[in-house]
Formats: sequence, structure tokens, C-alpha cells
Amino acid sequence: MRRLRLRGGEQGYTFVELLIVALIVLILASVALPLTRVVVKRQKEVELRRALREMRTAIDRYKDAADMGLVASTELEPDDEGYPKTLEVLVEGVGASGANPDRKLKFLRRVPFDPMIGEQEWGLRSYQDDSKSNNWGGENVFDVYTASRGTALDGSKYNDW
Repeated sequence: MRRLRLRGGEQGYTFVELLIVALIVLILASVALPLTRVVVKRQKEVELRRALREMRTAIDRYKDAADMGLVASTELEPDDEGYPKTLEVLVEGVGASGANPDRKLKFLRRVPFDPMIGEQEWGLRSYQDDSKSNNWGGENVFDVYTASRGTALDGSKYNDW
């Protein structure tokens, strides 16, 4: 490239050269921005799958403990089918049956945040609800789903996961 000679023998860039460099930087930035959005969305999807798996595993562990008689009978009600009443029960714990009734069985350290909406609010289904229901009957917690109505990168709905 030909350099423009300034006074005193110094060389500098022409306006056209600076314009070309700015255009190249602009094109690279416009390509990187959508790619960054996809990476962020994919990361949130991974976090959502992890949170759902963690809560569903805790619900299953509670159910197994109730079925094996490890949960004190005072903690269970006839209509709960052996499932927890709320997600908070999994965190706070329930009384254990057997030799040490003062002991509490805990299944979650905390209710995870829903990465899609940024809150600890989750959609709940009870054992008595329809499998595709979005209205929680309130009897127990059989399943959880995100309250987000968004669509995943694979085309599925988040609340169907």
C-alpha cells in the first residue's frame, strides 16, 4: 500500500485505508454477535436441563424413601401418593421413621433458579393431574417444568422438557 507522506517525512494512513479497516471490523462484529447469542442460549438450555434433572431426581428419591417407609407416617397424607407436597419440603426435609425420629431427610440443598426466567418459580404437576396439564392440582409434586414459553434451539418448547 502506498503511504501518504506527511510534512517532515512522516508516513500515515489514507482515509480509504482507515475506512476499509473499519468496515472489516464491522463485518467481523456483525458475524460474532449472533453466534454469541446462540452460545448464551445453549448455555441456558444446559442449565435448565441440569436443574430439571436435579429436582426430578430429588422427587424420585423422596418417593422411594416414602415407599420404603423411611419417611415418618406423620409427614405423609393418604392423597399425596408418596410424593412431596411442595418443592420446599424437599429442601426443608421430612421427619425420618425408625430409631432416630429427630433426624430429618433432606433431598435438595435449595430450589434451583429457572435460567429461562431467572426466578425460582417452576411449573408443577401433581400425580392426579393430566401429564400435559399446566394447572397444578395442589395435591403433591409429581413433576416440574419451566414456566418459560420459549422455543429451544432444537425447535421444542422449553415447558415440554
